[in-house]
Amino acid sequence: MSEKPDVTHENVLFPCGGGFANTGLIAYQAAFETVRELGLRKVSLGCLGSVPLGNEGVLKKSRAARRIVTVDGCANQCARKLVEAAGLPIHRAVELVRDVGTKKVPLSKDLEGDPPPVDAFLSRADVEALKKLLREALEG
Repeated sequence: MSEKPDVTHENVLFPCGGGFANTGLIAYQAAFETVRELGLRKVSLGCLGSVPLGNEGVLKKSRAARRIVTVDGCANQCARKLVEAAGLPIHRAVELVRDVGTKKVPLSKDLEGDPPPVDAFLSRADVEALKKLLREALEG
């Protein structure tokens, strides 16, 4: 009896999800929308929290992918550092602040007054610019 080969996504995005600033929210939103638009056969979101825990299922699927792209919101580059530390090969490391020019804004800036809704921190233009970079990274 032949064993069925593991089927996995062609590419994996590991987005930052830092919710203390707009940049983490934008990075995750852009990654999610990229997956929604390209489809799960082409790309999926990797479970970044499982990477440093050594979750073998996540690591195996990631190693089987053609490309791994990290998506960081800011210069801390948490996603890139975690994926690198696990020994996974990174095809491209994208950073919103560096590559798009987004200004990092803490979500706590107006907590003493009347804080805006979280959506107010999501710049549609920045999400679209980052999605364009992600599509380019996934193509080559």
